[in-house]
Amino acid sequence: MSSIVGTWRLVRNDAFDADGKTVPPPYGPAPMGLAMFHADGRMMAVLADSRPGIAPGEGAYMSYTGRYQVEGDTLRTRVDGSVEPSRVGGEQVRTVSWENGMLRLAPPLRMWKGRMERHDLLWERLG
Repeated sequence: MSSIVGTWRLVRNDAFDADGKTVPPPYGPAPMGLAMFHADGRMMAVLADSRPGIAPGEGAYMSYTGRYQVEGDTLRTRVDGSVEPSRVGGEQVRTVSWENGMLRLAPPLRMWKGRMERHDLLWERLG
């Protein structure tokens, strides 16, 4: 597996319901985001919906930081800071895969706006 160490730019977010059907992605059609994975085991990520004129509560925004480790195709981050207080002290788990040199991080299903969804993020390495 390629190393995730580096700085990554969010290029696409895909969303699926519990049956695997495509649903509108939380960060809109042109998401913004950066993720940095340092060789010392620290990471940070900032993601946002970039659509202009979004009404309050419609778009998504997330940021968190913590210590991470990759075990096979699983990325685990122990969150020590987040814009969402419920994540602090918890663990974020993602499946790691590669598509044409880009990094895909796929979380498990979770409740999002009243339904179970999975939000995959596709990242392009910068630099």
